[in-house]
Amino acid sequence: MSFSIRDEMPDIVQQYAMYLRNIKGLSAKTVDSYCMDLRTFFRFLKMNQGLVPSGTPLEDVVVRDVDLEFIRKLGSYDVFEFMNYIADERSNMSTTRQRKSSALKSFFHYLTVHEHLLDENPTELLTPPKAKKSLPHYLSLEQSIELLNAVDGPDMERDRCMLTLFLNCGMRLSELVGINISDVLRNNNTLRILGKGNKERIVYLNQACLEAIDSYLAVRPKDGVVDRNALFLSARKQRISPKTVQYIVKKYLKKIGLGGPGYSVHKLRHTAATLMYRYGDVDIRVLQDILGHENLGTTEIYTHTSSSQMEEAVNSNPLAKVKPKPKPTSENGADE
Repeated sequence: MSFSIRDEMPDIVQQYAMYLRNIKGLSAKTVDSYCMDLRTFFRFLKMNQGLVPSGTPLEDVVVRDVDLEFIRKLGSYDVFEFMNYIADERSNMSTTRQRKSSALKSFFHYLTVHEHLLDENPTELLTPPKAKKSLPHYLSLEQSIELLNAVDGPDMERDRCMLTLFLNCGMRLSELVGINISDVLRNNNTLRILGKGNKERIVYLNQACLEAIDSYLAVRPKDGVVDRNALFLSARKQRISPKTVQYIVKKYLKKIGLGGPGYSVHKLRHTAATLMYRYGDVDIRVLQDILGHENLGTTEIYTHTSSSQMEEAVNSNPLAKVKPKPKPTSENGADE
């Protein structure tokens, strides 16, 4: 967690942050988000309870002095008031409110269950708002091929290898950047990936991935390399940064006419998952393992079908071509 945020936090939140980071194994970025959500919560409470001068901007409210005695006085009403505030006054989207709700529930669970500092949990009745589930954007098979064919320039082998791994393995940006040469296991054609929460998983490399890795390793710099074990190197011969990879991916997406908002590295992860499910008849639990999802529900969003698939499914119904029996007529030709 960054020191600027930690310095603003009450002691009890700093202890909670260390618990999340060292015991729960959450990433520093996730811990930062939880702390910022708690900071907003305490700022609101101090303003709502008249503990700061009238007219003080929310961002100027100091929360360093919040202590356990202050927290012990909180009830479910305070929590619900805060949730109403971020929805009505701050116009937070459902996904943001869901995250803040999770941060509060996690914090008070820590105080009541883990540390036994509270007798009652004020978030016990809090139900996180349901986030709208939208279908992830992805490249079509044709667009994916076009993207790979668009790669050129002096770093062509490296760039093509990165895109190939994104599109075939569905890995996250941080996972690709963190790949070491020793993670490529040639004895069984697999790749060891370190995912979220430092959880390791093994992904099998298909022919396209193996050939792309071989082509890149043949031209990868050998002299003057700063991080000799890093698979992907920057122009400075050190481990490539996430920002550089993002720039490279966006450059080639723009080259094939897919530039602008919504087109990013994560779009390639969506693409890999969708193509595997649609064309590979992959079981959803296998897809879950490949993507490194903790919950199956996260993977299920990739099982969406295209309109053509739905049309084909409806047309394949054996009743699709059954016509109604003609209505009988009377002998004189009039309807009975």
